[in-house]
Amino acid sequence: MSEPVFSNPDTLFPPPGYSQVVEVTGGKLVFVAGQVALDKAGSLVGAGNFALQADQVFRNLRAAIESRGGALKDIIKFTIFVTDVAHLPTLREVRDRHIADVKNPPASTLVQVSALFRPEFLIEIEAAAWLSA
Repeated sequence: MSEPVFSNPDTLFPPPGYSQVVEVTGGKLVFVAGQVALDKAGSLVGAGNFALQADQVFRNLRAAIESRGGALKDIIKFTIFVTDVAHLPTLREVRDRHIADVKNPPASTLVQVSALFRPEFLIEIEAAAWLSA
């Protein structure tokens, strides 16, 4: 089974902290629904605090991927929704803490939205992971 191939083609701008292209063959794909800053009991973590919410979201992503036998290092794609792109530096800091040991950062898309499904949420992240068979 081959490993995913992460690349930043020289025909595209080199991005900070993510890969432009990820190719996978074999193995299995795991898709994680958008995660928000709720703890296991369903309580909001970090009301009004973007950094605390982002940290909880990454903890939830880790728990979801681990439930299928994977790890954060197996994530190949993030889709990130924020209510204010001014939080981008904080998001990068939190993301980098959680994927610090990842050799190749996942492909990533960031979208600013006017609101998430509850007004207290500041961030939501969905992910795709590749697990070797």
